[in-house]
This record gives sequence, structure tokens and C-alpha cells, in this order.
Amino acid sequence: MITCLLAIENLEMDHVVTIDDETPFTEGSRIYLLEDEQITVENLLYALMLESANDAAVALAKEISGSTEAFAVKMNERAKELGATSTNFVNPNGLHTEGHLSTVHDLAMIAKGCMENETFRTVVSSKSFTEHSRSFTNHNKLLWRVEGADGVKTGYTKKAGRILAGSAQRDGQRLICVTICDPDDWRDQQALLEYGFSEFPAKM
Repeated sequence: MITCLLAIENLEMDHVVTIDDETPFTEGSRIYLLEDEQITVENLLYALMLESANDAAVALAKEISGSTEAFAVKMNERAKELGATSTNFVNPNGLHTEGHLSTVHDLAMIAKGCMENETFRTVVSSKSFTEHSRSFTNHNKLLWRVEGADGVKTGYTKKAGRILAGSAQRDGQRLICVTICDPDDWRDQQALLEYGFSEFPAKM
């Protein structure tokens, strides 16, 4: 989420990124970027948020800060601005690394802040995105299962298990729900969001 927000805040959507010789070898989920490939920031953002593409995250981080280490400094600064006081980012894609950590509270604060950005909302609420030779489908099943669902991000590591930051909006009220290490996160978040809208309606 923070990687996406920083890219939106620091790069134009039509800016073209040239992929270096290291990014294609990023571990985990990826869209198999190629060395010297040229791709727009917009494409990288949709790959990052819909397909959880770790190579897209690395490409954006390097384009903004020159290295993932320097970008992590920006991530931590921005996270604290959003109220995430117990978070420490070490990489731009959330893969397990020593010292890389966050909490349910902090992820909720980050999600809340990110969803205040219109471009961010447009990206994460999209069920799919196609441009040229690539097509992405959003992994966030809440978009299909919960009325008003409009974000935010799925995640998974062996250490943390299934992670989901969800968002839904009804009648001008937005609810953010975050679960960590929840093997039934889709069902749980659907129930929690329905409970929230039912029991805590917005007061005008």
C-alpha cells in the first residue's frame, strides 16, 4: 500500500520505467518483467496492487529512490505520517525480511490514509486491468462479495500467513478491516464489514 501511494505521489502515471538487470529476478509473485523492458508507472501500479507483483514493487522503488534500501526510508517516513507508529519497512514488497514488521492497527491506518488518495482508490477498486500484452485480475475477492467493497490489498508470507486489508463504503461511510494470519479471511472480513455497517451506521 505504501509503495503504491509513494509511486502515485512521486511519479506521473504515464512515466516510463526501464527495467534494470536485477529486478526480473525478484522472488515470489511477479509479472516477469524483462531486463531493458519499458513499462509505464500505471501498468506497474496495477500489477502491484491487483496481482501482488513483487518485481513491480522493486521497479517502482528503484525508479523513485535509486535503491530499495533508500526507498524503505521513504516508506517508513510516510507510514509514520499516516499514524503507523509500530511499523518498520525493509523492502518495498512485503516479503519476509529480518526487521520488516507491522501491526493490524498500523496496516489499518496506512489503508485509511491511502484510500484518501483518488488515484489509489481507482487502482485498488478495479477488478481487472488490461493494457497492451498484459492483463491483471484483482486478487481481492471482497470486490465481488461485499456491497460497496473498494479495496484494499491482499498479502501472504509463510511467517505472517494470509493478510488482508479490506475497505468498503456505503452511504458515505467507509469501513477498514485488517486481518493477519487468518486462513478464512474472505469470510471473516465479509462478516466483520457487514456487522460494522449494521451496528455502527454513520451519524450525519
